[in-house]
Amino acid sequence: MSRAMQCQSCLPWGSWMQLRRCLPGSSGTRSVYLCAASVPGAAGSTFLRKILHASSISLPRGSVRYHGGSQERSVQPRSSGHGLSQLRNVASSDAIKKHQKSLSAWFSHQPNEERQFGPSFSLDAVHVDPVIRESSLEEILKPSPDLTIQNQLQQPCSQVISLQNLFDVDACGRQVKNVVLYGTVGTGKSTLIKKMVVDWCHGLLPRFELVIPFSCEDLSHSHAPISLRRLITKKYQHLRDVVPMLGTSNLKVLFILNGLERLNLDFRLAGTELCCDPNEPVPPSAIVVNLLRKYLLPEASIIVTTRPSAVRRIPGKYVGRYAEICGFSDTNLQKMYFQMRLSQPGCSGENSVSSSSGEQENLVEMLSRNLERHNQIAAACFLPSYCWLVCTTLHFLYFTRTVPPSQTLTGIYTSFLRLNFSGEVLDSTDPTNISMMKYVAKMVGKLAYEGVMSRKTCFSEDDLQQCFEVEMKTESELNLLEVFRSDVFRFFLTPCVQPGKEHTFVFTIPAMQEYLAALYVVLGEKKTLAQRVGKELSEVIGKVSEDVAVVMSIISKVLPLRFLPVLFNLLKIFPRYFSRLSSKDRDAIAHTMAEELFKEEDYYNDDVLDQINSSILGVEGPMHHPDEARDDEVFELFPIFMGGILSRRNRAILEQLGCSIKNLAAFEIAKAMKKTVIRNSRKGLPPSELMDYLFFLHEFQNERFTAEAIRSLRTVNLSSVRMTPLKCSVLASVMGTTCHEVEELNLTSCNLDTSSLRILFPVLLRCKALHLQLNSLGSDACKEIRDLLLHDKCVVSKLRLANNPVGEQGAQYLAEALAGNHSLTHLSLLHTALGDRGAEVIAQHLAENQHLQELNLGYNSLTDAAALHVVEVAKKHATLDKVHLYFNDISEDGKRALHSLRMDRDGVRALVFLTAGTDVSDYWSHILNVVQRNLPFWDRERVRQHLALILQDLESSRRQTANPWRKAKFLRVESEVKKMLGKLQHGTL
Repeated sequence: MSRAMQCQSCLPWGSWMQLRRCLPGSSGTRSVYLCAASVPGAAGSTFLRKILHASSISLPRGSVRYHGGSQERSVQPRSSGHGLSQLRNVASSDAIKKHQKSLSAWFSHQPNEERQFGPSFSLDAVHVDPVIRESSLEEILKPSPDLTIQNQLQQPCSQVISLQNLFDVDACGRQVKNVVLYGTVGTGKSTLIKKMVVDWCHGLLPRFELVIPFSCEDLSHSHAPISLRRLITKKYQHLRDVVPMLGTSNLKVLFILNGLERLNLDFRLAGTELCCDPNEPVPPSAIVVNLLRKYLLPEASIIVTTRPSAVRRIPGKYVGRYAEICGFSDTNLQKMYFQMRLSQPGCSGENSVSSSSGEQENLVEMLSRNLERHNQIAAACFLPSYCWLVCTTLHFLYFTRTVPPSQTLTGIYTSFLRLNFSGEVLDSTDPTNISMMKYVAKMVGKLAYEGVMSRKTCFSEDDLQQCFEVEMKTESELNLLEVFRSDVFRFFLTPCVQPGKEHTFVFTIPAMQEYLAALYVVLGEKKTLAQRVGKELSEVIGKVSEDVAVVMSIISKVLPLRFLPVLFNLLKIFPRYFSRLSSKDRDAIAHTMAEELFKEEDYYNDDVLDQINSSILGVEGPMHHPDEARDDEVFELFPIFMGGILSRRNRAILEQLGCSIKNLAAFEIAKAMKKTVIRNSRKGLPPSELMDYLFFLHEFQNERFTAEAIRSLRTVNLSSVRMTPLKCSVLASVMGTTCHEVEELNLTSCNLDTSSLRILFPVLLRCKALHLQLNSLGSDACKEIRDLLLHDKCVVSKLRLANNPVGEQGAQYLAEALAGNHSLTHLSLLHTALGDRGAEVIAQHLAENQHLQELNLGYNSLTDAAALHVVEVAKKHATLDKVHLYFNDISEDGKRALHSLRMDRDGVRALVFLTAGTDVSDYWSHILNVVQRNLPFWDRERVRQHLALILQDLESSRRQTANPWRKAKFLRVESEVKKMLGKLQHGTL
């Protein structure tokens, strides 16, 4: 078991490797209690908002309780009514019950980010407590040895303590009254307190008869003197009948002080006078100090939550027990979290739960295997907050089926930061009062950006020193850096688990590096020294010039100094000139975005959504050898996050975090992007890069910009991109910003299914050429295609459905579509398992169609009767002039009958073989090209037999002709067929 988290002010300067300790691991006995919520935080009213931040996990109340490897059915503890019997009147008992009901309703409130998981994630759903380890002040202040994450997974833990036992007697047998519960950002402090309050409301904490929670953030905003009793009734009006009994009865009271780091406490008598009267008005900080001194209500119990940097604000003599929240330092806890959350009914957000339950189980299994490999994600999930982020991201990737998607990936990361950092200042004692997120964007964002530019994800101690310490000049800056190292550093950076790189740091989640780099650039923190000085000087001159104008106007009337107005006007030129230079910065941001979005070296990577999926679930298959050279790092999310951060919703959230992006700046960046991003997008993009570009437009959330960008896309080629429901939703949403017709949409081999076609329906209507080959589209999908072709706004003229299991039932739907459609001219049903019956159904409805020009029924096991029937119908068709029938089971007699067709006489040409009587067919190269393209998806033995028959037919026809020119043509085609047969037999084709 690793040592407790030390206060970083005791770390030697430059010793960043002391921060290598991650959250302590544990393999000893522990209790996992199943009860409250699983969200990293929740927004609330002012006075309790900070109690709703970190994260953990929850099961239905009163269900299974796990103790190590065993389990037992939990029994509801006896009610705390025996304590209430000591109250002097029934009114007080009713007041406490009302208080419990009010707190339960308040703490059961879930933030908007949690509602996406459905009703199953209320506070009574699933919860797993993080590991809590008993500590001491000496241990906190003592420097700890350098530990890696791999070592921590095997550390024994003999000091684990449960939440219910925090107030047990200490090692000396003394009753503990004051408990300090500390942990870094994201370990689950606030959620654990919220769970404690809810437990008490449901009678699961009988030790205390009354629980009174306070938010130290709320108390820090008030400096007016107020008495303790007035403070309680001000926050909880229904306790007015109970407050007079405080200090005068044996009522067992627990005060909860959440977020002590927000209060500046002074325990010196000269700074805070003694006060034992709960009716005496004193500043709120004085109330807290005297409660902790045990001078005010000495019989009350107090639990304080704080970050490590503020632990020493309370003198050790006033603390009965120190306890460190270590998060999910055991991978078993992580697995339990994911199992509970991802397996809950309603997680998929669908009405048909059975259709998605298999996918949910598969996700849990893949994630569990990835954790077992001690992958970097296991290190990230030490923090319960990141477990929440992983689940939210998986929910976004796998269960998004709305158009437009209700979320963006950038929005998930921005909301995640709000849940953990909303309202947080880095150090309440610092006069700058800088927000924690602003500091992170400036300092960690710089490191992230430099890593992206140099394509680096691992950072040495020297890299950290260069980034964080090189510009430290004042005492205030050094103090802020110490607090950051103590409280926030591990939230963003963690030791690398890759063999050979144990002494380097990586970002906890790879995408977080790209998000912070994007935030760093968009906030304008990427400036040269001249730009920083120019901005400060411009602001000073701009402010002074207003005052100087009045003075100058007075002096110029008294003294004939004509040069003064001239000098003043020159001063005013500088701010105007600098404002023009600042607009150049926005051009640079747009240029950076375009340059990173269209990097040619990244053209043939997987699309970013698949990359995120792989980073969470891992890549199935053999793992890379540690000594094997890795490919260059890819940072394709970086420009996408830049666009997403500029969206109105994300800018509003970042404003709450102290990171302001003005509307004018966003407007000017978008304006500059039109010159760069849209122009680059007109170049031909590979399918995966085009999907990234569409995802960028979705994240940007600027409908006008997206519409202008989409109008320039006349051809959309997404072949071989794995089109998940999310990607289909993104494509439908982005394309839906305009109404223009698309010349061609290529969705070949995209893993489409029926639900995908439903999502894409409005887009498919507007496509002239539609490629849907190799998608396993069966009869249900053909029903959707029928509805598409029969729609009065359908403009599809070319439809390719080759290599899909259409079958006889699917042919029935397509035949109905042919009968009523007015736009389709080319239909390819090559290798779609139609059979004779399917071809007959299509032939029956062909007469009702008046626009079809070409029909491909090749490789469908058609016999002579079906083939001839189709051709007879085609003869009578007004526009159909070409029917493909090659690679079917047509006999020699059928072949001769089809060869007798003449275009000038019958009005239709049948493509059956490579010969046309005693000459080579004009379409021989077309047929061979079709075979070569589709061979990976066809039965090779059957293709070999057909090629052998074709070769015999060519040789027979060559012998029948005496024309040397024709013989030469036959020999050429025969050589091509023999070459294909040879490659097929040797397995090289």
